[in-house]
Amino acid sequence: MAKVVVLGAGVSGHTCASFLKKKLGKQHEVVVISPNSYYQWIPSNIWVGVGHMTIDDVRFKLKKVYDRWGIDYKQAKAVSIHPEGDANISKGYVTIEYTDEEHAGYTETVDYDYLVNATGPKLNFEATEGLGPDKNSLSVCTYSHAAHAWEELQKSIEKMKNGQKQRFLIGTGHAMATCQGAAFEYILNVAHEISRRGLSHMAELTWISNEYELGDFGMGGAFIKRGGYITPTKVFTESLLAEYGIKWIRRAGVYKVEPGVAHYETLDGEMLSQEFDFAMLIPSFSGVGLTAFDKSGNDITDKMFLPNKFMKVDADYTAKPFGEWGANDWPTIYQTPMYSNIYAAGIAFAPPHSISKPMTSVNGRQIFPTPPRTGMPSGVIGKIIALNISEQIKGNHKEHHHKASMARMGAACIVSAGFGSFDGLGASMTVFPIVPDWEKYPEWGRDMTYSVGEVGLAGHWLKFMLHYLFFHKAKGYPFWYLIPE
Repeated sequence: MAKVVVLGAGVSGHTCASFLKKKLGKQHEVVVISPNSYYQWIPSNIWVGVGHMTIDDVRFKLKKVYDRWGIDYKQAKAVSIHPEGDANISKGYVTIEYTDEEHAGYTETVDYDYLVNATGPKLNFEATEGLGPDKNSLSVCTYSHAAHAWEELQKSIEKMKNGQKQRFLIGTGHAMATCQGAAFEYILNVAHEISRRGLSHMAELTWISNEYELGDFGMGGAFIKRGGYITPTKVFTESLLAEYGIKWIRRAGVYKVEPGVAHYETLDGEMLSQEFDFAMLIPSFSGVGLTAFDKSGNDITDKMFLPNKFMKVDADYTAKPFGEWGANDWPTIYQTPMYSNIYAAGIAFAPPHSISKPMTSVNGRQIFPTPPRTGMPSGVIGKIIALNISEQIKGNHKEHHHKASMARMGAACIVSAGFGSFDGLGASMTVFPIVPDWEKYPEWGRDMTYSVGEVGLAGHWLKFMLHYLFFHKAKGYPFWYLIPE
């Protein structure tokens, strides 16, 4: 019997575990270790943040699902990886610390034949002074953060009703933050809610971003086909903001947030400030901080992880100029180079470089988005890792028949504003591939047949339906495996 341990139960880890168990059945053991007792569908946190969904609409208990599937679930956080075992344990193992109420603080070791690191990101609020929901800004990165944002948004709405104007600042809260898409969707939803209540004249909404041009989204921007014409995502994005009367600040690296004011530096080296009454700013991401040790107890963390604490995989991490970066630099199987039985899925893997062009201010501050790996890419990566591991176990081989390079993978994004059946707005966009391949597609960097964008009510309906479709899949209901990532 083989034993596969999955660290993390987010989109990538949960997808990986579900396919592992489906393929391996009762003959092999699948263990999921996650510090959280719930699975959450993060894209719908936006609706929690504007009061259209509750916390329980976007989450469910993991144990109930894993018990039904026959997966061993441990509510704990992984602390360290020991790929070679030690003097007492002959095989690889991880050290974990329980986080549930009954066993909180208790530690144990869990051995494995295969290990999948799907721990996701650490929300690195401390990288920006004063940033975070326990300090001077809000977040929608978790369901509890989103619920808190809705509480604060209601206060601002009441103030506007009472004749007090409110200034809203939404976007990225660090010079190298990613997840612009989530913040972008949130500001559109906030604007829609304010408009629906007839309070637009009482609100000043400002989008702040580290993007060189709006619509970069950490992908270096894109060209999309819309209405038969090729349109840059810059125009696509600016038109949506303008429709809601939203101002924007770009090329901005927020470095400090104080009560009611965010301080930022521009690429031109200007040190500026933006006042606010309500601020939702996305933090930077880092790895969760796993450590690693060899059989003799020597620390090998810096060999398995980059300084940003994301795990190295089968990518080309060679330092080279931006113009020499290429599609082949990106990983395809997400296997660590040091150990053939360890993989990193979703946000946990270390990208070889940014997709957007690196930019540095005249004062030396790097201001540009880091690569996005959330949602669809995370699910696809989790699935192909599961398929490769299960085939290796059952076929007793080390081959990888499934690959998923982000330079060969497309992604779909739907930004929805509003919640009603007829008063919402949806902007849908697909790009292929995520990482542009200028050798294969020299004119646009991407295949324009599959890089398209549209705005309309249909996209809003689709976003709403996908919420329930992906919950069906995540809960393992009948034919869940037929629903694509």
